[in-house]
Amino acid sequence: MPAQTPTRTRLPRAERMEQTVAAAHALFAERGYAAVTMDGVAAAVGVTKPLLYNYFGNKEQLYLACLERAGDGLVATVVEAVGETANPTEALSLGLHAFFDFVDQDRPAWAVLFDETLPAGGEIAEQVAAYRTRLRDLISASMLEQLPARSRERARTEVEALSTAIMGAAEALVRWWLRTGAMPASDAAELLISTIEPGLRQRSEPSRPSRPRSSRGGGPQ
Repeated sequence: MPAQTPTRTRLPRAERMEQTVAAAHALFAERGYAAVTMDGVAAAVGVTKPLLYNYFGNKEQLYLACLERAGDGLVATVVEAVGETANPTEALSLGLHAFFDFVDQDRPAWAVLFDETLPAGGEIAEQVAAYRTRLRDLISASMLEQLPARSRERARTEVEALSTAIMGAAEALVRWWLRTGAMPASDAAELLISTIEPGLRQRSEPSRPSRPRSSRGGGPQ
């Protein structure tokens, strides 16, 4: 009896696309955007390159699908962490711990979202910038909501500037931590928090009116 040729299972389009995004996500995280080719993704998934182009159009659109998965996951994690905080310093602490924990638990997502080989312009760069802006705005909003209502508008510019600085510092520290592995993720987060928190606490506390200087005891006449 002649041997039967194995047949490839035909997956529904949605399931095949999900499988493709998962495989591409792993390749982009491991090699970087610049080094991954559509031929390589097609081979990893086990589909033809024409089918891959039919699904996603080009490498940029495939990367955007991977980027959406990584970016939405990070934003959702931080949103959940800061949602029930009681003051700006608590929002800072829980938000940064959530940021570092996410990277620690899903390093491929970080590699996709903050890939240093990404093109400097175009739709991918715009989407990465949009995720950075969402995170910055999330930090700003969580801080502003916990200031007295009468102080929010006056503090808005300072809070936005501080949130931008916090995001930049967090990204830089994550890169150092991933490169060196010199401390646990929670310790790296705490290092940044303990550096920023005193100034944030001082600026978020209501100012107390200065007490008039006593004239008791008299002075030079």
